[in-house]
This record gives sequence, C-alpha cells and structure tokens, in this order.
Amino acid sequence: MARLPRLALGGHLHHLIHRGHNLQPIVVDDEDRKTLLAALQDSAATHKVAIHAYVVMPNHLHLLATPAADDGLSRMMQALGRRYVSAFNLRHGRVGTLWEGRFRAAPLEAESHLLTVMRSIELNPQRAGLSAEPGDFPWSSAAHHLGRRRDPLVSDPPGFWALGNTPFERELAWRRWLEEGESESERQRLIDSALKGWPLGSARFLQLLGELSERPLVPRPRGRPRKPKPPKPDVS
Repeated sequence: MARLPRLALGGHLHHLIHRGHNLQPIVVDDEDRKTLLAALQDSAATHKVAIHAYVVMPNHLHLLATPAADDGLSRMMQALGRRYVSAFNLRHGRVGTLWEGRFRAAPLEAESHLLTVMRSIELNPQRAGLSAEPGDFPWSSAAHHLGRRRDPLVSDPPGFWALGNTPFERELAWRRWLEEGESESERQRLIDSALKGWPLGSARFLQLLGELSERPLVPRPRGRPRKPKPPKPDVS
C-alpha cells in the first residue's frame, strides 16, 4: 500500500513524534540536549511554528505545535535535522542518519485534545523513570507550565491560559492535571494517532479537515470490500 501523505495544516494544533533510527538514542548527554533544543527554537522561529509543549526523551522527541502555514512543520523539522544531525555526528564521530525516516504527526482539535496531549507529553519522563516528578525533568516544558522557569521555546496556547486568570491559578490547575495522570489506553490512543497520522477530534472537526484536504481522515476497513447482496427475487 502506498504511504499516505502527511496531513499538516496551518493554524491547527499537531502532535508530533520523531524517533531515533531503530529506536537508538538521539541524545547522549546534556550537551546534545542543549544543542537539540537550541536548534529547535531557531527552526521554529524561522518557520513560524508555535511550540506549546515538548519533551526530549533518550530516543525520541515529542512536540505539540501549531504551524502558521501548511508546510511549516516540514520546513521546521528539515531545518532541525540539518543543523542537529550534523552537530551530533561531528561531536560523536559518526556518519549517516539519526532519525527513523520522516517525523510522524497528526492534527488535533484543540478544544478536546490540547490539554490531554500536553499532559501526556510532560508525563513521559516520570512514566519512564527518568524523574520523580514531571517538573523535575529539565528537558521538557513541564517546569515552564508549573512556574518553575520561563522557557523561551514555549508559546502557551489559549487553552492553557483558560486554566486560570493568574499565573498562580494556571500553575496550580496544571499541577492537578499532571497529578490526575492518564490511562494507558488514553496514552496509546494519542501515540497511535501521531504515529499513524490520523487526526483526533469531533465529527465537526473531521468534517472541517475534510474540506481542507483530500487525504483520508480515518483508517479504511481491512480486507476486501464486501460484495452487495443480490436482491431477493420477487415472488408476488
């Protein structure tokens, strides 16, 4: 089966995952992490992509982002790849690809999925045993949203601002969201959506996307289409 084109639309929220080749590390130490985030910040600014949440895991990168243009995500990730992979290979004396092919992404309806995907992204390090609390991990947006530091990479979306009228209210509300956690089925649903490129949202949202793109928005049923049943003979 031919690979579906990536569905990326300007002005819409997207969940993005970029994994290391054969799930190998994309960072070795903190110097790599700093280099990766600096390259991401520059690439996002250049190509007008707002980063709402992120986490740098040992073998993959998670982003929640809104591009200004349809090609914004692709251009940002191409620029990031050129700059970061070159620096990584030079520093570690290696050649060749670092990433597992192209990045994966799917559009999301902000009203229903913004906060759940933000939470899933920022819970990654705690879930993987890399930190005791989400805010303790220095290579994600969690500390920013919890008010521990100001992260210039992060652009807070309206849905996050709606959590409270003051920074303290928003930070407290976000702490409660993180403490509430997520189910494994919810986490897997969000991951599958991004990896397979299927958007998440209401029927109204999917209808809107359908008007903007000719690409299928839901998986086709497996197997051959069923043959219609022949009409019953008229015995009257």
